This record gives sequence, structure tokens and C-alpha cells, in this order.
Amino acid sequence: MPRGFNVFIVLFIWRLILGFGIGGDYPLTAAIVSEYSSVHNRGKLMAAVFAFQGFGNVLAPIVAIIVTACFSQSIARDVLYMDYVWRIIIGVGCIPGVATLYWRLTMTESERFQRIDDMPASLHTVTSESEKLLTVPDLESAQNVETPAADPDNTESEHVEHVVAPVDRRTRRPKTFGEYFGEWRHLKVLLGTSIAWFALDVAFYGINLNSSIVIGAIGFAGNIHVDQPAHFVIFNCLGGVIINLLGSVPGYWITVFTIERLGRKKIQLMGFAVLTVLYLILGFGYHQILDKSSGAFIFIFALAQLFQNFGPNVTTFVLPGEVFPTRFRSTAHGISAASGKLGAIVAQAGFLQLTDIGGHGAWINHLLQVFALFMLIGFIVTFWIPETKGKSLEEICDEKEEYTYDSI
Repeated sequence: MPRGFNVFIVLFIWRLILGFGIGGDYPLTAAIVSEYSSVHNRGKLMAAVFAFQGFGNVLAPIVAIIVTACFSQSIARDVLYMDYVWRIIIGVGCIPGVATLYWRLTMTESERFQRIDDMPASLHTVTSESEKLLTVPDLESAQNVETPAADPDNTESEHVEHVVAPVDRRTRRPKTFGEYFGEWRHLKVLLGTSIAWFALDVAFYGINLNSSIVIGAIGFAGNIHVDQPAHFVIFNCLGGVIINLLGSVPGYWITVFTIERLGRKKIQLMGFAVLTVLYLILGFGYHQILDKSSGAFIFIFALAQLFQNFGPNVTTFVLPGEVFPTRFRSTAHGISAASGKLGAIVAQAGFLQLTDIGGHGAWINHLLQVFALFMLIGFIVTFWIPETKGKSLEEICDEKEEYTYDSI
């Protein structure tokens, strides 16, 4: 007799709600940290905020190990007790969110954002610099200007005419989102951040969902047909902790401590370039490497994990929080992040369905080759994104670019 809803229905409903929350938190977190930080530590702080994701990736399997161990005897009697395990594990994930909810709700908007709200929409009248030099304040004052009297004894005196140039008064108003990104120089930056994040996440989620191969290579996969269910889960989670500590977590923090010296764009270009090479090596030498040396395969995989995070996984989060004007920063960052999650969907619902073509895991080598292509795409579009190291947000996004001028 069924004990409740189908697990996939439950997960779909709650993950959808979670998606709305995370979908808002990504751009808001980036914008808040970016706008509150100084020029010299902005990148470091934004990278550090994102790097805590690495601790979460390690803590999640540790929580799973603890909860599974607590239920191990019950699971040995009835495997359906695993249902309690995964629900508790997911529930524990609410604790950090609830713990920070009060501070997030009471946090004030940045001064930059408040200045936008306080600024009158269309009260600025402007005149070009050349026109300012040629004009007088108004016609009445112009009529009162005295013309020097001609010297009757001076036969060479000329009649002097004073020309009053017309005053060109225009109203300044903020550009709409469509007007601003309708210009190629701005649109290409948004495309650069979005396509780079999309390309990264195709490989990032695709390769991580195949981490079971690496877990097996380091001897932590177990055997689901022989092992006790609790033992099998615990060993796989231990393997997940090891994989994250080998490359993922160090990569995050190397970025934190080097981003202000190397620059965001350089780290992203380097990461995409190295990942392209590593995925090509794994793709074209997949079976040969695994057959001859599991250690070599683990090393290359860990290196790829390292350069994902000492590379585009961090910088694709940081750059969209800096390269757009305050008026559009959160929206543009949200579009970039959503493009990344679209890449995750493509990886999971699309490419990973090809994994078992020709047998179990037989197509993985070709998937790695495809991932290398996406890394190359990310490398190319990164050139559309400006470097932000050592520049204030006002320098990166010229305020004049945010406004258009209408004639009265």
C-alpha cells in the first residue's frame, strides 16, 4: 500500500518553490555585496560569498552520513525508512536559510540604489558645451546687452552684430531596459555573461552527475546488490566529500585570494582554456586512462574541479554583479543566472540521456568532448565582457550611458 505521494511529485513541487527563492537570491546577493563593497575588496567579497557554496557541497554529504547512520538499524529491517532519511536531509537545508532570513528582510538598500529612487525622472535640462559658450541666459538679458558706440572719427569702424545662438534644451530621462540593451555595446556584455554561464553549467552539472565514476575509481562506490543500503549510501557520501575536498573547495578559495590581483576576466579565460584542454584529454583518452591508471583519471578529474572554481564557476557569478548599471544590475544578473540554470537543464535532461548509448556509460567519452566544445564557447564570449578589476562601479558603467535625451 502506498505511503504517500510519489517522491518525484513532492520534489518537483518543492524544488519549483526553491527555484523562485534561489532565483531571486543569486542576483540580490551579488548586487548587495557589489554595491556595499569598496573598489579594492569588491571582487574578493563577492567571491567569498559564492565560495561558501563549496562548504555547503561538503556539508550536505556529511549530514547525509550522520542521518543515515542514525537510521541504519531501522533501514536494515525495512529499507523504506530511507524515506525518512532523505526528507530529513533536505529539511536540514532549511536551517541556514531560516537563520539568515531576519537579517535579509531587515537589510537596507544600498545608497546607489536609493539614489536612483530619489532622482527625479525628467527634470534635467542639458545643453552641449559648445552651445553653452555661445548662448546667453535668456532673450531679455540678451536685448539689454549694450553694443559699443561706433567712433565717428574712426572711418574703419565696423558695425558689430551680436548673434544670440538658440538655446537647445533637452530633458534627460533614464533609458528603459529595452533601450539600454538595444545598443550592441551593452547587449554583447549581457550575452557574454549569459552565454558564459550557460556554457559552464552544461559541463558543470553534466560532469558532476557523472561523479559516481570517480567515486568508484577511488573505491567508495560500493555494490548496491551486495551492501546494506545504509552502508552503500554512507560510502558514496564519503566519496562525495573526498571529491569536493580534492579540487572544488580549494578552487573556490584560490579565487577569493587572487581575484583582486589577477582580475576576473583573466581568471575566467584561464579557467575556460584549461577546462577545454582537460575535457579533451578525458574525452579522447577516457577508456585508455581508466584502463591504465585510475589515479591519473582521478588527478585529471580533480584538476578539472579545481579550475571550474578557480575559474568560471566563481567569475560568472561575480562579473554580472559589476558590469551593469545599478538600475539594471539585479535584472541582468538574474538573466545571466537563469541562463546558467538553463544549461543545467540541457545537461541533465538532454546530454545525460545520451550517456548509455551503446551500453552502460559507453557514450561518456563523447559527452566529455561535447563539454570541451562548450568550454571553448565560454572562452570566446568572455572577450565580450570588460575587465572590472580596480574600477569603481561608476567607472565600469558610465552614468551617461544610462540616460537618453528628449527634446522639449
